[in-house]
Amino acid sequence: MTTLRVGLRCDAGPRRGVGHLIRCLALGEEFLARNAHVELLGSVTDVGWAARQLANQGIGRYPGPDTPGELVAVARKHELDVLVLDSYELDPACAGALRAAGIRTLAVVDGDTRGQDADLYLDQNLGAGRIAAAHRLLAGTNYALLRREILDRRPAAPRPPMPTARPRVLAFFGGTDAFGAAPPLTRLLLATGQPLDLTVVVAGESIGAELATLRPGPQQTVRTVPPTDTLPDLIVAADLVVSAAGTSTWELCCLGIPSALVCVVDNQRDSYHRVIREGIAAGVGELTELTATGPAGTSARTNAVLTLRRLLTSAAHRAELAARAWAMVDGRGRARVADAVQALVAAPAAR
Repeated sequence: MTTLRVGLRCDAGPRRGVGHLIRCLALGEEFLARNAHVELLGSVTDVGWAARQLANQGIGRYPGPDTPGELVAVARKHELDVLVLDSYELDPACAGALRAAGIRTLAVVDGDTRGQDADLYLDQNLGAGRIAAAHRLLAGTNYALLRREILDRRPAAPRPPMPTARPRVLAFFGGTDAFGAAPPLTRLLLATGQPLDLTVVVAGESIGAELATLRPGPQQTVRTVPPTDTLPDLIVAADLVVSAAGTSTWELCCLGIPSALVCVVDNQRDSYHRVIREGIAAGVGELTELTATGPAGTSARTNAVLTLRRLLTSAAHRAELAARAWAMVDGRGRARVADAVQALVAAPAAR
């Protein structure tokens, strides 16, 4: 039987973040488990822990061309059967050029296909499904791409209410915290006045320096850690997680962790509001509003503090969120996506 050859076209770095890479890595793990050959075409810059994850899986890394012609040439050179495209910046014409060259394509999108003409689309966000080529779309959280280190920690049932006088809180905002969310969200947590044991993942020196100026209140402690390979262990040990409303949302759901989300960038907005409406997580607000001056900013921060205070003081509320989150993402999404890709490769090419 011929070995399936899969390419992952994505990039990661301080400005781009690591969300595209993390979900591609999860799908790559699934293909490796099925004895496929997997390569990454792209750059991983100044995100050491993410580069280690690739190396640990044995996924080769090569430069990722941005133009249709160059990408087709590289895909042919590497004899790829299918190329997974996960980027907001890649020329949308790449998907059509690859299809014309006989290389199957899966485009991972977040609501907007950006005009890509792919064989298959994946939008793992809650409520996804509004694209023109809906018959070629894998839509919704049933297709959420999660790494093995998350799946291995998924509990058999939602966690019960766990009352505690001093909740353990973990705050992280993507692999690089590109928008500097950690300081303002830490201030809001401390402003609740509630006892807490807070761990903040700090992605840069300037963020760490700003956090060092904060003064916790009585029975409040703040510990900072750098981006780490052990983040899943920190997540499952927490009573509450405060995070950005990106790809980590589905990891938190799969693990059944009570969470409070902040929308840090425009492309998270639709998914953020859907998740909050479904009661899967608590909504802290949008970062631009939480950091705004004037009455609007004051009101946003007041509401955020009230939301966080309720989470810190009510184990029952945390358990309700955790149960709904756990039921939303079953952890089998990457297997469903891999099944669809293998069926695509096996089918006759569309004319």
